[in-house]
Amino acid sequence: MRYRTRRILSLVILLIGLPLYIVVAVTVVGLFERPHVLLELAVYVGLGVLWALPFRSVFRGIGRPDPDRPPPRVDD
Repeated sequence: MRYRTRRILSLVILLIGLPLYIVVAVTVVGLFERPHVLLELAVYVGLGVLWALPFRSVFRGIGRPDPDRPPPRVDD
């Protein structure tokens, strides 16, 4: 996948997908009787890590410069 495509896709995932995932996770956890605080914390931490696993390849290298772009030309 090209760098630009991964960058756009990562923005869509973070701006649209993550808030939707949070709403769904809170709704599903809210359907059950409230567990002990530490267990509830563990569930939320687990869900927080779980959402990112399928998108590792999309987010990998996004913070680095575009590897497809030629280096800037230096004029002497």
